[in-house]
Amino acid sequence: MDNALTSATLVIVVLLLLGSFSDSRTKRLERRLRETERRLDLLLAHHGIADDRPELAEVDDLLRRDRKIEAIKRYRQLTGAGLAEAKEAVEARIR
Repeated sequence: MDNALTSATLVIVVLLLLGSFSDSRTKRLERRLRETERRLDLLLAHHGIADDRPELAEVDDLLRRDRKIEAIKRYRQLTGAGLAEAKEAVEARIR
């Protein structure tokens, strides 16, 4: 019985460690992806290439009506972007 308890404890500890490793790796990859997307947006804006995704037409409509904050919120809903990334992207669309 002592052996079974020790084995179960060891399995739980290993699972917790694997979960922790997986979570930190996922967060690191998500950060890298956000940074890559930010840089790509900057490159597109620098070269004057418009982001013409049809789902962002609603964001453009809000911008035409001077509703920047609502446009940022809608951009976040449509893309899953963070606040800073959405603000940057919406400001790039204004330019």
